[in-house]
Amino acid sequence: MKARNVTIIILLIIIADQALKLWIKTNYHLNESHQVIGSGFQLYFVENPGMAYGWKFGGNWGKMALTIFRMLAVIFGTWYLGKIIREKQHTGFIFCASLVYAGALGNLIDSSFYGLIFDKGMTVDPAIRDYVGYNGLAKFSSKGYASFLHGNVVDMLYFPVIKGHYPSWVPVFGGDDFEFFRPIFNIADASITTGVLSILVFQKRFFKQRNSSEKHPTVETNALVNDESQVS
Repeated sequence: MKARNVTIIILLIIIADQALKLWIKTNYHLNESHQVIGSGFQLYFVENPGMAYGWKFGGNWGKMALTIFRMLAVIFGTWYLGKIIREKQHTGFIFCASLVYAGALGNLIDSSFYGLIFDKGMTVDPAIRDYVGYNGLAKFSSKGYASFLHGNVVDMLYFPVIKGHYPSWVPVFGGDDFEFFRPIFNIADASITTGVLSILVFQKRFFKQRNSSEKHPTVETNALVNDESQVS
């Protein structure tokens, strides 16, 4: 796969991810939801101050550490994508690596810059040492709600496919509500997950050609090759 094709894939994912995030952020109130297709899919606006699928990573310092980690991952990913393209590795592997890279970059944009360009967002309340929400629609503003690296990631894709209750005889969870699929995520999260799972599922196919070539190295000798040696 050529570098141009990889760039196009990454740009398409970033544009789709950011376009949906910006629209949701400026048109939905926090925790507002709307069904899209029957009862199996909703657009549900939440802000995520932590990792993918709503997992948190502890306060402002944890958030900054997570954002810096994302930044380092993108820097490493840039180098690694260039490496596997130059080595002409399996097209499927390069495509999957591009998905992971695009997803990481998409969420990095949120956490790095959304705090600077929007007037509203979830912020930490020192009294309870946790994030609190806000009222009203967010707008673009030169006076942001947070500093660089402290913005929140916008999530909105929600698939509550199955809802119910655990039977009372189930240990620990008996009687509790059950929901599948509970996490709310975004296009960037989906891109990362798709890329990682595809690499795990198809790793034998992706690395088959490379492993085969490593098992059959070419042996070089200093033997003289001429007509006489070939005949003998």
